[in-house]
Amino acid sequence: MRSKFAVIGLGIFGNSIARTLAERGAEVIAIDNDEDHVEAIKEDVAYAVALDATDIRALEAQNIQDMDAVVVAIGEDFEALLITTANLQELNIKRVITRASNKQQRRILEKMGVQEILSPEGEVGKTVAERLLQPNIRTFLPLPDNYEIVEINAPRNIANRSLAKISLREKYNLNLITIKRFFEEIQDGKPTQVEHIIGVPKADTIIYPSDILILIGKKNDVKRFIDVNR
Repeated sequence: MRSKFAVIGLGIFGNSIARTLAERGAEVIAIDNDEDHVEAIKEDVAYAVALDATDIRALEAQNIQDMDAVVVAIGEDFEALLITTANLQELNIKRVITRASNKQQRRILEKMGVQEILSPEGEVGKTVAERLLQPNIRTFLPLPDNYEIVEINAPRNIANRSLAKISLREKYNLNLITIKRFFEEIQDGKPTQVEHIIGVPKADTIIYPSDILILIGKKNDVKRFIDVNR
């Protein structure tokens, strides 16, 4: 069975979440009180509806209780976000994920007992700063205890070498999760570069100059690996 999600608030952030979930095969209900926002996404999700999410009866009418999770992505009206979140708690939604635009909002949501809080503005700022400091880093996911999962362009000095010779674990305390690699394919009669995951890398896997590596390790070890091999 497909996972079912509702996304409430269809600004740039909520719209992106809803579309990404739908692209990944989930059944998505997109909700906003602005009909233009609903109209803009209705062709890309299972169902889109314009309603006031601060009205608990309106939420119930959409069978919101049947969702695996509900994301409250309302950005500008914090009062509406709080009331909507409270409504979802009252309806005993399995999993509620709510947006916080600043530390004060996060503290309030934590006091309400919200377990999963998103801070998109802060995360975007961290990502931009990290990419400025480390141009090789494409994306990263911070983890507890100073660990992170990073997606990086293959450093120049490891190109055309095997994983066995690079010795990621022994030299850098890093683990390679997988590799993204570009392949030339014919699409609509034209040669096109298409990105694919090559699966679980092996010791004899050769790193190509255009590869994208997905690594897990401590932040300082990732930095050292990039600096040594740039």
